[in-house]
Amino acid sequence: LFYALDDNVEKYQSDKKRRSPKMCGSNYPLSIAFIVVNEFCERFSYYGMKAVLTLYFIHYLHWNKNLSTAVYHAFSGLCYFTPIIGAIIADSWLGKFKTIIYLSIVYVIGHVIKSVGAIPDVGDSTVHISLSMLGLILIAFGTGGIKPCVAAFGGDQFEEEHTEERRKFFSIFYMSINAGSVLSTIITPILRGDVQCFGGDCYALAFGVPAALMVIATVVFIAGSGLYNKGPPEGNVLLNVCKCIGCAISNRWRRPKNSPKRDHWLDWAEEKYSKRLIQEIKMVLRVLVLYIPLPMFWALFDQQGSRWTLQATRMNMDFMLNALLILVFIPIFDMGVYPLIGLCRIKLTPLRKMAAGMILAALAFCAATVVEVNVIKTVVETPPAKQCLLQVLNLANGDVSVHIPGHNIFPDPIKSYDEPSGYTNLPLDDAHQILTVDITHNGANHQCHLNFTQHNVYSLILDNRITCKLVEDSYTKSEAGEAFVRFINTRTDSMNISVGSKQFHVPGNYGTSLSLGVERGVYKNVECISLDTLMIYKTDLGLFDFGAYYTVILRGDPNSLTHNKMVDVQPNNIHIAWQIPQYVLITAGEVMFSITGLEFSYSQAPASMKSVLQAGWLLTVAFGNVIVLIVAEGAGMEQWTEFLLFAALLVAVSIIFSIMSYFYTYADPDQLNKLFNEEANEGNMDDLKKEKDRMHMKDLPKGTKM
Repeated sequence: LFYALDDNVEKYQSDKKRRSPKMCGSNYPLSIAFIVVNEFCERFSYYGMKAVLTLYFIHYLHWNKNLSTAVYHAFSGLCYFTPIIGAIIADSWLGKFKTIIYLSIVYVIGHVIKSVGAIPDVGDSTVHISLSMLGLILIAFGTGGIKPCVAAFGGDQFEEEHTEERRKFFSIFYMSINAGSVLSTIITPILRGDVQCFGGDCYALAFGVPAALMVIATVVFIAGSGLYNKGPPEGNVLLNVCKCIGCAISNRWRRPKNSPKRDHWLDWAEEKYSKRLIQEIKMVLRVLVLYIPLPMFWALFDQQGSRWTLQATRMNMDFMLNALLILVFIPIFDMGVYPLIGLCRIKLTPLRKMAAGMILAALAFCAATVVEVNVIKTVVETPPAKQCLLQVLNLANGDVSVHIPGHNIFPDPIKSYDEPSGYTNLPLDDAHQILTVDITHNGANHQCHLNFTQHNVYSLILDNRITCKLVEDSYTKSEAGEAFVRFINTRTDSMNISVGSKQFHVPGNYGTSLSLGVERGVYKNVECISLDTLMIYKTDLGLFDFGAYYTVILRGDPNSLTHNKMVDVQPNNIHIAWQIPQYVLITAGEVMFSITGLEFSYSQAPASMKSVLQAGWLLTVAFGNVIVLIVAEGAGMEQWTEFLLFAALLVAVSIIFSIMSYFYTYADPDQLNKLFNEEANEGNMDDLKKEKDRMHMKDLPKGTKM
């Protein structure tokens, strides 16, 4: 019986790693095809939903930008904190396979609820908000819960000797993530804007398609069930780890004075816990200590979707760089860069790759700093406290001199219809101040008493009667790259003007229209209708460029229409192509850091804790976002100095990480597993032999001598 049980144990150990059929005669298991397709569909689902989420908050739920941004980042953060829950469930209770299936179902339910909440006929705004929040919470638990499991489960499909194939799998896996992301961020905004349903933008469809992709992801994953190597859960791993660490700390502090020293503080738990568990905890803790500096990389990397995007809105967006770079760089690095470095006899270990990736990310932010310094030259910054900005539009027939007592800000006469050179800073004694403005025109002196408020930007419009009209100007550049236009009508008749899809109403007698955003373009034969005479005029307004603010002054007699075009805020004259270097550097850094870190987390984790360590890796992303919030909200510095600060911090962190990496010894969990299995087998054989001898002695006649 004992030998039979021992044979079964050996049979179980030999069959423990199921051999999946290989793809096309390679060493790649066929099962990973299902995992990669599942990941592509899941990422399409996740990023497709996120691509329209902020717009949904603003335009459908009618939240303001601050609330929308806060909820968006809270949701993103939750998605990276929940992986630890999924890892605990997988390693301690259900195993990776069942965890992925069950949480994928939760994920699908969240998507469905989110889509239903976007149907206008389903309840009122309170119902829509409630369904949206419930859906997002379920999605966060679904996507976060399966994050650490899918990558680790893919790594489990490879046999121990196929380490190179496993390394390349993580690159393919990462490519599937980005392919799903790229396609979804293109397709779902089109579904929202170009397809109309329920009398408006079709958010229900934009959320419904990602839900369908998540259903496909779940079905595909289940379809490969018969091919997977499914390791069983290892019991309550996290609880055992915590108890073992607590026992070691307790025993170490309570040890007798004359007790012998131990090689490691965890060895103080040997009296109660197995050497195997203690050794595995040592491996995990060594890796987790290495993770401490890593959030700084993600603090820089994740600003692509915030700070860099805002930078792009202030640039000439005639060309746009997209996320396809990562899909190009992965094969370039795998098949070109890394082999070339190997030919130079440079040993590029995983930790060295990660350190190099951090340096590349820091260089990317140095490039972003250079771009930002040039971009802000076209931006009108909000005036600080007790200051405002002022420009003068002289629409009188003749030069005027403008003098504000105590402020020599317009020393030279201002010519008639001359385009201002820009806004001038006007200091104030308080948050609000009434100032006297002295104006000289054709030898006559005039006075105006005007009320100025701090932080505001103004245009002072002067007509032939030297009537002072103080107008508060808009100056913030459009995030969509639109040009803003306003009209001032010096004629007596009111006008209606059509510029693209926008309609401007301009009252007569120096009336001013609203400032409206129009798409970049050259506007010829613009139709202007006099509301008094019903005459239709045609005029060429020329180019309205990215991010600029224009004032168009209408002139002429009843039989003709002329205009003067003035630029209040300069267009985005820095081409967005200047962002290419920073994107190339950050993408190269991502390939070296992120993909390598994913594979490193798997390769250095013992079998019982692979999902937990993957979750630890994902937590570095969450803490990276926390760093961004702390620096961005607390520092209060200019954007280019903030970029430079992040670059310097990452360089310092990369040096610390390199020093820590130098003292790190790579572990082989598979070899450790073999070693403990061999020791266990030897122990089993000794126990069996002793039991056999005991039973043999029992059968001998009494008094028999051996």
